[in-house]
Amino acid sequence: MAAAALLERPAFQRGGGRLTTRSYRYLDVITVGFVVVLLLSNIVAVKPVRLLDLFRLDLDGGTLLFPISYIFGDVLVEVYGYARSRRVIWMGFGFNLLAALLFALMVWLPPAPEWQMQEAFAQILGQTPRIVVGSLVAFWCGEFVNSYVMAKMKIWTAGRWLWTRTIGSTVVGQAVDTALFQTMAFAGVWDTSLLIRVMLWNYAVKVLYEALATPMTYAIVGYLKQAEQEDYYDYDTNFNPFVLRG
Repeated sequence: MAAAALLERPAFQRGGGRLTTRSYRYLDVITVGFVVVLLLSNIVAVKPVRLLDLFRLDLDGGTLLFPISYIFGDVLVEVYGYARSRRVIWMGFGFNLLAALLFALMVWLPPAPEWQMQEAFAQILGQTPRIVVGSLVAFWCGEFVNSYVMAKMKIWTAGRWLWTRTIGSTVVGQAVDTALFQTMAFAGVWDTSLLIRVMLWNYAVKVLYEALATPMTYAIVGYLKQAEQEDYYDYDTNFNPFVLRG
């Protein structure tokens, strides 16, 4: 109870105006983790998997990892503010694009004559342009929606009830992300019934994932606020996703 009260009514209240120039102990770790999870999620997303045959629970492989990026996003906004989260989102977008281009180049380059795995390599990493575009668009839109809702709800709730904004922002952000990615990447490729089933299960699992991760999110946020002496409130933040300063 005391820990929850500490998280909901933090002692270090910053924010309102341009970001201050200061170093943080863990911001780089969170940034790297965010980007790595994003890249791995996009690689394994090409395979639909069935977890529960009885309920026909079909998910794309990325669903097992991608929700973690939203937890990272929530932590970034809650502790460091929307503007720093915006920079990390753009970094994730840029490295995702770079990875897609490098994969395409490696598939296109002719293999050594004695190497017999070109076809398998191309099937796994040679993502079609629509999957790449769908992934980039869905990630960009979903993450910015999630961060915006998270930052605004922190102000509306005066920093209380962290669980309402972590789950609430995920409900909105994942709806945008899931609908865009599944439609842009697999419509016309997968059977319509499979596409709809995967889309609905993906969304439900992602939201449930976030809800179940609430205790862990509370612990991480509480630790970081104390360690960083930071608890940013986006009172006067410019929420334009294309502005990278302030």
